[in-house]
This record gives sequence, structure tokens and C-alpha cells, in this order.
Amino acid sequence: MAEQTKYVLDEADLPARWYNVVPDLPEPPPPPLHPGTREPVGPDDLAPLFPQALIAQEVTSERYVDIPEEVREVYRLWRPSPLFRARRLEKALGTPARIYYKYEGVSPVGSHKPNTAVPQAFYNAQEGVARLTTETGAGQWGSALAFACAQFGLECEVWQVRASYDQKPYRKLMMETFGATVHPSPSDLTESGRAILAAHPDSTGSLGIAISEAVEQAAQDPDTRYALGSVLNHVLLHQTIIGEEALKQFELAGDTPDLLVGCTGGGSNFGGLAFPFLREKLAGRMNPVIRAVEPAACPSLTRGKYAYDFGDTAGLTPLLKMHTLGHEFIPDPIHAGGLRYHGMSPLISHIYELGLIEAIAVGQQECFAAGVRFARSEGIIPAPEPAHALAACIQEALRCKETGEEKVILTALCGHAHLDLPAYGAYLAGDMVDNELSAATLEASLATLP
Repeated sequence: MAEQTKYVLDEADLPARWYNVVPDLPEPPPPPLHPGTREPVGPDDLAPLFPQALIAQEVTSERYVDIPEEVREVYRLWRPSPLFRARRLEKALGTPARIYYKYEGVSPVGSHKPNTAVPQAFYNAQEGVARLTTETGAGQWGSALAFACAQFGLECEVWQVRASYDQKPYRKLMMETFGATVHPSPSDLTESGRAILAAHPDSTGSLGIAISEAVEQAAQDPDTRYALGSVLNHVLLHQTIIGEEALKQFELAGDTPDLLVGCTGGGSNFGGLAFPFLREKLAGRMNPVIRAVEPAACPSLTRGKYAYDFGDTAGLTPLLKMHTLGHEFIPDPIHAGGLRYHGMSPLISHIYELGLIEAIAVGQQECFAAGVRFARSEGIIPAPEPAHALAACIQEALRCKETGEEKVILTALCGHAHLDLPAYGAYLAGDMVDNELSAATLEASLATLP
């Protein structure tokens, strides 16, 4: 009998609820604070940026939140997404480990980002919002929000980090095809952008700067709201559809993961896969090690400080308790643009502080080596972001080769690299460096914490 390669759920098995991990944690995460009063922010403080439904999801104490049928209808364009057993990679590595990957590259924009873009656009449209602003790094989030806005008749304006805007022109074209307006960040369209350009005319930008520009625009227009693609609780909530589907697919496979690995920038892909499995672990139904993998050039979990900090460079957002490199930190222009963020999701930071997950950092050369290895065996060229997780999966699989352990490894392949091929070109040409964060740069950046 042929060995099974992929596990596919029927549309009838599409989850009807998102999972909120907060009620199952040993202690609640610290609240966001108002930067002026240092008091916890209330719903009124968030109302200029987000619709009431998303604010309610941000602070909910309910374990599950129903997915609106209008959102599930759009989800059905690509969900449920497949779970693959990476048998060819296992063979290429000569490992006894069993490697699985949940593939989110089947979405309309080729990543996991529409899982939250679609509900965010839906809730804003319900409230009568006309336009959404946002930031994007590599362009995956901007593309997802542009697609989602097209589904619900909203305008979309995107500030893309200058380094990625220059590196990835086809992402800009994808966003514009879906109807979005795209600006390189920092731009001369906002006060925060002009201030950065005045001090650093050649700035390559950062997600923190782009957030400042998008938030500034949204706050000035009553018909406009802001949408964030990672970091916040409601974003990670929406992404848990990944892990909920994966649990059902592991039942089909008759297997249980020993190690779960995900790339982390702001935390949405990682939380989306990990949180449902963490629920099962906390309930004693399984016991996987859960490992976050971040770039050595932007290592907020492994080298950042756990402190209250702004989510953006200009200091327009509430203060968030998170692992941070400092809101003024400008990471090197590495190719994994989606992981170039100074802070980690407050919820993931809290879970890390509780000792429920672990974290490592890897350099981009090792990531692209893993991406090439994966592509040549499995046939999918992974985006630079999930290549970080694949590097960690390969590390573990090779350890299993030495020990003979038949460990079960699960990762989320959160996107393909069809629009990131110049990055692979730089790696294959030998022009790529690792850009590891220096101790002096880290010290100077942490000194800017509020």
C-alpha cells in the first residue's frame, strides 16, 4: 500500500471557532498601558484604530470565538489547508524522524496572512469603515489585507518597509492588483515619516516606522481604521485556525508531534500553529516541545528585554509588555522582511516568560540553505520567513539521525517564495551574509526604552 503524503480535510471540517489561549494560561498576560498615564488602556483608547468587534476579541476572556459565516465563506477559497508528511526530505536527510508541515501557501496571496486579514476587513466593513491603513514588510500582510478589502468593498492603503519595497517589486504589484495604494516607508506623506527622512535620508525603514505612518493616517480620518497583521491578541486568535485544522489532520495521520517549530517575527504564524497544541499540552493530552525560531539579525525573544515598549517607532501606540529590542531599533535589511520587527507579540512573550515555549535564533545563510534543501526534495520553495523554522527542523532531524530517535516534528510552512526569488538568487550567487546583531547595537537600542 502506498504511503500517505498529505492529509486533507473536507470543507465540512472547516473549524467554526477560533481559540483564545488566555483562559488556559497559569496567569494572565500584563495589560497594554496608556503611554501618558501608565494605566491599562480601555476600549475607548483603541476605538480610533479598531472596530468594536476586534477590540472585544482583543480583551475577551472567552476560550472560543465563533467565526462569522461571511468569513468562513471566504476561507473556503483555500481552507482547510493541507498537512504534508515530508517523506522526501526525511529520505534526503537520512533521518528516522517524521517531519510534517502545515502548508499555508495555498491561500490567494501565498501565505497565512489572509486568516486574519479576512475577518479584520469583515468587521471593519460591518461597522461602516471606508478605508484601512496598514504596514507591511515583505509584503505578505499588505497583499493579504488588499485581497481581504477587495472582498468587502474597502479601500486599502499600505506603507511597505523601504528595504522590502525595493527588494520585492512584485509584492507591490500584487497589492495594487487587488486594489491597494502602496507607499515606501519612511515616506514624506506623514509627520513620522518626514522626521525619519530628515534624520536618515537613506533609511531602509522598519516595521516600527511603517506602523507609525499607518497609525498616524488612520487616527486623523474618522472614516479610516488601522489593521495590524501580527502581534496583537485578536490577530493571533484568528490564526489559530491553522492549529485547529492540524490537530484534526494528526488524528487522520494517527500521529502526535513531539516537537512543534515555527518562525517568529511578530508571532502570528507561530501562535496560530502552536496555541491549539499548547491547549492540549496544558490539558495533559500531549506533551510537545514548542520552539520559536527567529532571525539572528532581529532576535527579540532570545536577546531582547522583557519590558513595556511602544509597538511603533514614533511612539503612537499603547505601551506593550513584550520582548523588545527597543522601538527605535532598525534591523539590517535581511531578506526575511516579515521577521524584521523590534518586538514580539505580548502574548507569546508572556508564554515564553512562563517557560511554556523555548526560542532559538538562526542566521539567514542557514535558513536559505534549508530552503534550498527543502525545495529540492519537497518541491515547494519556502518563503524566507518559514525557512527559519525549516532550518530548526533540519537541525533536529539530523540530531535524530545521530541518536536514532523517531521524533515527530511539525512546522508551519506559512508561505511560498515565488515572489521572493531574488533572495534565493543572492544566496545561490554567494552574496548573502548573516547580519548577526552586534552587542553594541543592541545595548544602544535598549537604552531607548521608555
